[in-house]
Amino acid sequence: MHEASIILNVLDIAEQHCSKNGFEKIDSIKLRIGKASGVMLDALYFAFKAARIDTPASGAVLDIMEIPVGGHCNACKKGFSVEERYVFACPLCGSGDFVVTNGRELDIVELEVS
Repeated sequence: MHEASIILNVLDIAEQHCSKNGFEKIDSIKLRIGKASGVMLDALYFAFKAARIDTPASGAVLDIMEIPVGGHCNACKKGFSVEERYVFACPLCGSGDFVVTNGRELDIVELEVS
């Protein structure tokens, strides 16, 4: 389960920013995660609940914005967005000649601290 290592890294980054700026407690962490990132959200929430114990984020809330997969087709020259995790062809014209432009994100967007 790589979600545990992801959340440990997120908590480490959050704790570093918290202490660096003179705060003691992390109230919430907001992440932006693309559907094509390979991250299982249920496993990430589970890992967060376990990993936050005895840390400045012990009472923190994890808020996740899931980003759909989007791309640009080189054949029909149009952009697209889909709710599926995987795209094998342009949903507009069926071509396999496209570039994925979003949906692979894994970013810390916001920290709420006190």
